[in-house]
Amino acid sequence: MSEEKAGGLAAPSLIDRIKSSIAAESTDEATRVQSRRRMVGLLTAGFLTTNFLMFLRFFFPRTIFEPRTVFRVGTPAEFGIGVDTRFQKSNRIWVVRTPDRMFVIFASCTHLGCTPDWKQGEGKFKCPCHGSGYDPEGRNYEGPAPRPMDRARVELDPEGRIVVDTSVLFREEKGKATQFDEAGSFIQV
Repeated sequence: MSEEKAGGLAAPSLIDRIKSSIAAESTDEATRVQSRRRMVGLLTAGFLTTNFLMFLRFFFPRTIFEPRTVFRVGTPAEFGIGVDTRFQKSNRIWVVRTPDRMFVIFASCTHLGCTPDWKQGEGKFKCPCHGSGYDPEGRNYEGPAPRPMDRARVELDPEGRIVVDTSVLFREEKGKATQFDEAGSFIQV
């Protein structure tokens, strides 16, 4: 469909222009050679540009940003007796306070590394993957977990705030002396 111009002449349609361009190229051998060279040049430039961009992408690796391993959680007065789950999602820990101590359990099942849930009504940690159960102090008593959950290093800074270091973990294994009573595994309150 062509439209009338102001001078009364019809403008060629897009299809007509493509047909005339193909016809002109097919008759002139030099134009066809030039067209092929241009196409090969464009393809080569596209290939090299793509490879150069992939090369540059190498210098900007994809990284996973994990939470810091040393952080503050508050003062001992901010925690009541029992299990505090405020930091489970952000730092993968539970702060546990008993009448005489305060310690931090690293929220990782010792069976396969899943994150257990604190069941307030049942008073236990329960792993949703394979059913391992832990008491409020993190000691295993049911399921396939081979040992109690690890405890993170905990100490008070000069301002009286609790500093947790999850890069240092204390373990309790069968047949070995427990690390749960070592300095740094708990705070006396």
